[in-house]
Amino acid sequence: MIREIIFYKNYFINFYSSQNEIVQEKIEYTLKLIRTVERVPKKFLKHIENTDGLYEIRIKYGRDIFRIFCCFDEGRIIILFNAFQKKTQKIPKKELEKGLKLKQEYFQNKKGGKS
Repeated sequence: MIREIIFYKNYFINFYSSQNEIVQEKIEYTLKLIRTVERVPKKFLKHIENTDGLYEIRIKYGRDIFRIFCCFDEGRIIILFNAFQKKTQKIPKKELEKGLKLKQEYFQNKKGGKS
């Protein structure tokens, strides 16, 4: 295993649980790829510009597009935040703000010993 994936609070789990079995399998496949492949293609993991280290995990199933916001911690650890089904080309502002807020909260809690 190259990377470890950690879920921050229940945001990702709640999203994952609400998906059908096929979408869950696609998510699991993508997360396994991110855990085990040294150079993850941008098709699956991409840095979001102007976000100071926020990334999106990208999952496509048929016409449906899903995104999971995440960041790196200590190099090989990926922290998963919120996830959503993407309906347009642009990242929904509300989801982006939530991802940034959760990232900030994660690092503040970690600094304070509450991770």
